[in-house]
Amino acid sequence: MPSVPRLVADLVLTGAAEVLTCVPAGGDPAGRRAGAVVAVSGERIAAVGARDTVEQQVDLSRARELDLSGKILAPGFVDPHTHLVFGGSRAREYAARLTHSLAEVQALGIPSGIQATVEVTQRSSQESLVESAALRLERMFRHGTTTVESKSGYGLSLESELAMLEVNRRLQGLQPVDLVSTFLGAHDFPRDMTRLAYLDLLTGEMIPRVAGEGLAEFCDVYCDVGYYTAAEARAVLEAAMFVGMRAKIHVDAYAGIGGSAVAAGLKVVSADHLNYTTRPEMRAYAAAGVTGVVMPGLDFAVRHPHPFDARAMLAEGMMVALATDLCPACWIESMQLVMQLACRLYALSPAEALFAATAAAARAVALDHDRGTLEPGKLADIQVWDIPSLDELIYRLGNNAVVAVVKRGQVYKF
Repeated sequence: MPSVPRLVADLVLTGAAEVLTCVPAGGDPAGRRAGAVVAVSGERIAAVGARDTVEQQVDLSRARELDLSGKILAPGFVDPHTHLVFGGSRAREYAARLTHSLAEVQALGIPSGIQATVEVTQRSSQESLVESAALRLERMFRHGTTTVESKSGYGLSLESELAMLEVNRRLQGLQPVDLVSTFLGAHDFPRDMTRLAYLDLLTGEMIPRVAGEGLAEFCDVYCDVGYYTAAEARAVLEAAMFVGMRAKIHVDAYAGIGGSAVAAGLKVVSADHLNYTTRPEMRAYAAAGVTGVVMPGLDFAVRHPHPFDARAMLAEGMMVALATDLCPACWIESMQLVMQLACRLYALSPAEALFAATAAAARAVALDHDRGTLEPGKLADIQVWDIPSLDELIYRLGNNAVVAVVKRGQVYKF
């Protein structure tokens, strides 16, 4: 029989002290491989393992060799929940809230909350939104993030929401990070329309338009007290699913109002926040295959009165992912910092936190088939850490361990 031609590698990463594949093995979520090499062919990983084994599987004769002696390799971070595109800043509100209640801040006349950002974003040009979001993306990339979910939601009108999604589309062509676009027109209600009128606009015009123009893969809704009821959230998500969009939900952030039952019943791709989610609801999510996305940085930034319970979610069988929730209320660009907060404040192990920031996070945006782990066939999205161990990543608070990123087979050194 004719022999099957071997893949020809373009790049081989050698000398790493440890490769963290995030393919769980022997009870280790990080899937550690000591002394392994990674061969890359085109945009994808061709092989991972001992050098002699990889040489049997892949032709390395023409590959560029990158010596990473003493470094750690890990999958690029996937950030599955961000509000990347927005106008302005809410630094004044944030500083005031350190010492004042929300009511006191509002009495001082300081613009606050989602509506404050909506007003600025609606006045911002598309060029300025592209420029500011691109700078945030660059810093995220330098911290090891190679895929970012980016929501609209600060437009709350057809024109402004489409403009935000168009920013996502433009950003994809300007820099190496992959963007997953999510329509969040149901982030709040505009001040100049009734709830019913805006719901009709969302379901009857905005969602079909977004889907028809291919501007977003996902549709999200903020289901909580003062925002969308469980019934309204269901109507929004069912309208989106009817036109072929996939569903995500902000739920149980500040109260449990029935949104988790809706989300589990619809088998949304991810349910995010989950501060007030009950154990039975966690079990329902696990049974439905819904990934839970939790955001330690947001809880820290708002001094949340009821932190989420990640250990309970894991105990109930849920897949748990980490995200930054980068937004005007929680300006965090580093998934490394998110992991550090998750370990110290929510009792995740370093290996659990890494898995949640890579493999589980990829599942939260339905991309686990091609990224989030280091294994043959997956995208060559790899970060390089100049530290001796995964534990050091968690231990060195606020430090950026990344010295290089391989994105779709291309090497970027910092």
